[in-house]
Amino acid sequence: MESNKNIVILGAGESGVGAAYLAQQQGYNVFVSDFGAIAEHYKKQLTDWNIRFEEKQHTETEILNAVEVIKSPGIPEKAPIIKKIKENGIPVISEIEFAGRYTNAKIVGITGSNGKTTTTSLTYHILKNAGLNVGLAGNIGKSFAYQVATEKFDIYVLELSSFMLDDMFRFKVDIAVLLNITPDHLDRYDYKMENYAASKFRISQNQTADSYFIYCADDPETVKGMQGRSFAAKLLPFSIEKKVDEGAYLEDNNIIIHIHQQLFKMSINDLALQGKHNIYNSMASGITARVLELRNATIRESMETFHAIEHRLESVAVISGISFINDSKATNVNSTWYALESMTSPVVLILGGVDKGNDYTMLRDLVKQKVKAIVCLGKDNHRIHEAFSDIVEVIVNTHSAQEAAAVSYHLAEKGDTVLLSPACASFDLFKNYEDRGNQFKQAVKEL
Repeated sequence: MESNKNIVILGAGESGVGAAYLAQQQGYNVFVSDFGAIAEHYKKQLTDWNIRFEEKQHTETEILNAVEVIKSPGIPEKAPIIKKIKENGIPVISEIEFAGRYTNAKIVGITGSNGKTTTTSLTYHILKNAGLNVGLAGNIGKSFAYQVATEKFDIYVLELSSFMLDDMFRFKVDIAVLLNITPDHLDRYDYKMENYAASKFRISQNQTADSYFIYCADDPETVKGMQGRSFAAKLLPFSIEKKVDEGAYLEDNNIIIHIHQQLFKMSINDLALQGKHNIYNSMASGITARVLELRNATIRESMETFHAIEHRLESVAVISGISFINDSKATNVNSTWYALESMTSPVVLILGGVDKGNDYTMLRDLVKQKVKAIVCLGKDNHRIHEAFSDIVEVIVNTHSAQEAAAVSYHLAEKGDTVLLSPACASFDLFKNYEDRGNQFKQAVKEL
């Protein structure tokens, strides 16, 4: 690599700082620019590595002098600096695209509107249990670029958001998993579902005949999106509604996975992750494991021993017979639907935050059946009141996790569940969904 090559990284979070380290290792002149404040530990890393950076501004002369720009997935295409960069003909790529150039590892890529983190974590758990030399990255864990720079994994399991996929061009996913497509982040896609779906399908864009594309045959938007698209990879569907020749299906409450003329069978009652949505997640992970020809006993044991991830239907405590569940990662309506669908006791539901153009209609039937009260947690809750005031008698506004936990506790009775599953982003009152979940857990512990 010529030493006069300038590369600019926009955004100094986990992915940006990791990309900066890898770029420096590959001989680039690196400059990191963040329009917001940079967290202290990332500043320390950049300083320790002698990587130049700036915060709370974008110096255009520096940025427009780059041969390539690696941008954080959180920065929208419409940001003025991105428009300027593109006007100047400078390529803009993701950290995943950049890191992919410097590894020969096999890539398992998992995307979907819901269930990505759970399925990615479960898949990683199965592969690691099988003794494979495997890394976990993408939207989860340590930056992919940093791991490529410092580790030598044979396989990576990557959680890929639509924002990451948007800036991936030549990156090849060997085993691609598309869990589902439901309305989310539509503000970033001109409020057009087909634009968002097209983003998800980018996961298959560089696949070849030796690749695999694993998808949910029960998901209408996925099935619709596959029409008119061609796939070079081998297609492996999963379904709980019908039998499939190759892939996974449900028969007499058993998951059946049929690949390479081999059968895997496991009762859904033995799965560590319960609920209809988790049958889908387990099927997707199981197919991936069978594609890699892992032993049935290993897959079964891993699916029995997996622990649910933090902030996703996470049991917090039982106080006076009331169960408290933290599902702060539910940042869209569909995630909240899945959470409610898995509830077996009366629910006090904590909803609200930054509404991304939510349509709450799909929740109404489940709310009517299962929810006795709604506690709003957000600055502006009028759309929640509009959506549910005719079917839920008690809807209360709160403005902190402490207040929401306390009010919910008083509204609930022994045998009820208090469910934080907000269906909204968290940025009005919290740093992110983790902060929201952590503050809720702390508030519950203080009750």
